[in-house]
Amino acid sequence: MTAFILLIDRYTELWGRLLAWCIPIMMAVTAGVVVMRYGFGAGIMAMQESITYLHGSIFMLGAAYTFKHGGHVRVDILYQRFSPRTRAWVDSLGTLVFLLPLCGLIVFSSWEFTAKAWAIRETSAESGGIPGVFLLKSLIPLMAINLALQGVAELLRNVRVLSGAPSC
Repeated sequence: MTAFILLIDRYTELWGRLLAWCIPIMMAVTAGVVVMRYGFGAGIMAMQESITYLHGSIFMLGAAYTFKHGGHVRVDILYQRFSPRTRAWVDSLGTLVFLLPLCGLIVFSSWEFTAKAWAIRETSAESGGIPGVFLLKSLIPLMAINLALQGVAELLRNVRVLSGAPSC
């Protein structure tokens, strides 16, 4: 079980570290769009759309990384006072009742939407835009799968706490 938890954690950590590099790239592209538009009176649609792709990638694929590091919103008024064992119960129930069913719903409801985009290799509606809208739409089920994987790792970690095993 520990090896499985660590494997998922390494996978999530790798995604998070790769996505971190998208932030300065997105900032540079945004600055480039502004300079092109206001400095030279020109716009490059692919540059503008690439900001949306980078932004979507950071937020959608970074959700599992944020979850792993405890960065998602939670009501801490009572939680911070709970014992580690009570926190493990709360987190386990939250994962089982809310997180995993939500991830399943997102995958289920976005699968056909994404498959249709792939079937026609959906492209940008804008002239000169990025011909990869199907890739952007693929982030939806991929986000849910990554988040569910990290949810399973956190659930197993909580099971270890509840069983009295050393944490990993």
